[in-house]
Order: sequence, then structure tokens, then C-alpha cells
Amino acid sequence: MQSRVGSFGSLEEGKEPTSVRNVNHSSRPFPLRLLQFLLVLLGFGILLSFLSMYASRYLKVQTEVSVIHSRLRLCGQEPLDIEGFIRPPSNLMHGMNDTELFWRASFVPKIKKHPFKRTPKIAFMFLTRGPLPLAPLWERFFDGNEKHYSIYIHTLPSYQSDFQPSSVFYGRQIPSQVAEWGRMSMCDAERRLLANALLDISNEWFVLVSEACIPLQNFSIVYHYISRSRSSFMGAIDEPGPYGRGRYNENMSPLVNLTNWRKGSQWFEINRKLTVDIVQDSIYYPKFEEFCRPACYVDEHYFQTMLSIESPYVLANRSLTWVDWSRGGAHPATFGKADMRDEFFKKILDGKPCLYNDQPTTFCFLFARKFAPSALDLLLQHSSTFFGY
Repeated sequence: MQSRVGSFGSLEEGKEPTSVRNVNHSSRPFPLRLLQFLLVLLGFGILLSFLSMYASRYLKVQTEVSVIHSRLRLCGQEPLDIEGFIRPPSNLMHGMNDTELFWRASFVPKIKKHPFKRTPKIAFMFLTRGPLPLAPLWERFFDGNEKHYSIYIHTLPSYQSDFQPSSVFYGRQIPSQVAEWGRMSMCDAERRLLANALLDISNEWFVLVSEACIPLQNFSIVYHYISRSRSSFMGAIDEPGPYGRGRYNENMSPLVNLTNWRKGSQWFEINRKLTVDIVQDSIYYPKFEEFCRPACYVDEHYFQTMLSIESPYVLANRSLTWVDWSRGGAHPATFGKADMRDEFFKKILDGKPCLYNDQPTTFCFLFARKFAPSALDLLLQHSSTFFGY
């Protein structure tokens, strides 16, 4: 019994080593295959990494080269592209304040001959509180002359115009501020109009009008009259009495003496050089701002006096805008529907003689004011008879 048990036990013990030996023998090649597989996988990974690094560096170099070429191309084009310099602003609603605007607008080329084809234009500057009720008449006046004019509108800053995209007035409103009658803010508005118009290098003549103004001649006549004149048209007279010399303040001397003091209409036409002189002025402005306040109405004295001192021989000493002061009061007469007759306009056009290029003529006015909105229908109905357009 014991031997059996012992044999059984021995048999069991003998089986166990045999079993273990067989298992160990059969698993020996397995780690080698696994190792080979891992080595192949590692080699493939290393190869893939090298390829990835090369591709990344190549693409990066190509990108940097493209950016460098692009920058070089831009740097090479901008200084050579004169179109970018002479092209007028496409959007008049810029973000410049007055100081920045006046500084930018006062740039003047030292070489007078233009290295490009330039068609001189008239800048029509509308100084108004809001709408332009006589706009349809002006549209007819401007029609067909797009290459010879530009338009700028200064309104109250809160006013939003509703011109259609087809209108010549569409998008012509400039950044504006409140302008008070008789105060320096009114001259600020005029300087703002002049400065914005100076940003277009093709603008050569600058005409200030109001919403109550109308053109008395067709565009061709107006353009030739202004462009062929050797003078700029601004009234600047030495007027005695309380409304002329009586407004002078002795604190303005010695820069401005009583003998220099001038008065004239607010509505003017001036050339580009005089426009730059007004925009860049920092000498006369402080004096007039401080010492010409109501009842000294600065818009009737500031530009007139300054230009009479600085450029006396350039001024024709008269305005191109007809105004009727015969009724008296602080404001000129306003004309409505009942006044729109042929005799009325003949009276304007055949008035007192004046000088044009040192020659006497009765052809003295190109514009007139003040006209009420009620006059519009008859003005449009008879514009070809009255004005030739």
C-alpha cells in the first residue's frame, strides 16, 4: 500500500517536471518573434519621425518664404504706387480729429508739376444744419460733369442724410461738429470742410455754399469762370461804422491793427493755396477766437482779415454769391415761390458792374441765396430758361 502510494506519489512528482520542461521548451521562440516585431515597429516609428520632421521643416520654410516674398512684394509696391497717394478717400467718414485732419490736409508738394494726369476740380462745400431741400436743382446742375467737381457736406453731427445711392450727395457727409452762428465754431466748420476737400489732390478751387444757395449758371460756365480767373473771390472791405471797424478789438494788435481789419461775406471761392493757408493757420486763429465774439461775428472777419494781410493781391474783394440785404436786419432776405419770375433773375444777373481779371463786366454772380424750399418746384420747372441747365 505504501509502495503504491509512494509510486503514485513518485509518478505524480515525475509527471510534474516533465510537464514543466515541455512548456518551457515550446515557449522559447516566442520572445524572439516578439522582439523582432518590436524592432521592426521601432524602426518604422523612427523612419516616420524623420519623415515627419523633414516635412514639417519643409512646410515651415515654404510658409516663411511665402510670407517674406509677400512682405517684400508689399514693401516694394507701396512706395511706387502713386495711385494710392493721389486717390481721394473712398469714405469721407474718417476717424481723424481736427488737429490730425488739419495736419494731414496741410501737406503741400514742393514740385508744382504733377507726375500724373490731373483734371482740376471744384470742391462744392455745403454748410448746413441738416437736409438740402434744393438738392434736386443741384443734381441737375451737376449732371454730366462728374470729372470736374467733388462734394462735401457739413451738418449737425446728429443728422443722418437719406440720399439714395444714385444721388451725387450720397456718402458725401463729413465728420461734423456743432457750428454756432457768429462764433468761432462756424469758422471751425468751414475749416473742416476745406481740410476734407484738400485730401483730394485734384481739388483746385473751393466754393462754400449753404442749403439755401442755388447756381445761377450752368456748370460749364461756372467752371470756366472760376478756373480762368486770376483771383479768388472773397469780399474783404474796410467798412467804417459800428458793423465794420466798430467790431475791432484793440487787444488784437499788433498782429491785427485797425487798418488791417476787414469785413466780408461768409460765402467765398478760393484757390488751393489760400485754402492751405486757412487750414494751417495757428497765428491769427487764437486772436480771433479770443477777441472776436458777438457782437463781432467772426465768420465775417477772420478769413477776410487774415488773407488781406497775407495775400492781398490774390483776392478779387467780392463774393460770387448774390445776397439781398436791402430789407435790413441780421439776416438777408429769403425768396420763395412768389418771387420765382424771370424779371427777378434778370435783376440779379444784370446788376452792378464788377471787375473780372481787371476788366469791367456785369457778369458778377454765379450763385445766389437765400431761397426757401417752396421755390424748388418753379426753379426746376424753369431752370433751363432761368439758368441754362
